[in-house]
Amino acid sequence: MAIVKRDEGKKVNSNINVTPMVDVMLVLLIIFMVITPMLENKVNVTLAQTENAVAMEDASKEDAITIAITRDGKVFLGQDQTSIADLGSKVSDLLKDKTNKMVFFRSDSRAHYGTVMDAIDAVRTTGVDEVGLLTENRQPNTKPPTGGQ
Repeated sequence: MAIVKRDEGKKVNSNINVTPMVDVMLVLLIIFMVITPMLENKVNVTLAQTENAVAMEDASKEDAITIAITRDGKVFLGQDQTSIADLGSKVSDLLKDKTNKMVFFRSDSRAHYGTVMDAIDAVRTTGVDEVGLLTENRQPNTKPPTGGQ
């Protein structure tokens, strides 16, 4: 009687299938790409467009003090709504331990000019050295609005 020997062990393929891992990584990449812009702008405002905007890299830092003013006159320090009367004391508390005393303003292009100036005045009385007004760079093909006819 003969012994039957099976040679299936020689056919085993030991390659790793990386397709599921690549699929998961691509999904995570898409999720982070969608969520990251939402984290930067805590309060949605339509910034004014200017011809020669200067880049302010300090405004995107995590510890930057940013004040947003919406078109309906609401004032936000970070993402917390506050009043203009309380704005100065809250900013001075945040600037207490900082050497760079700069505050950034993100104002809606349709916000009332008086509200923006009142907020800047409230911040300037607390000893702020510099105020940065954040704007967007105007696209070359867009033209400024002209007077109505």
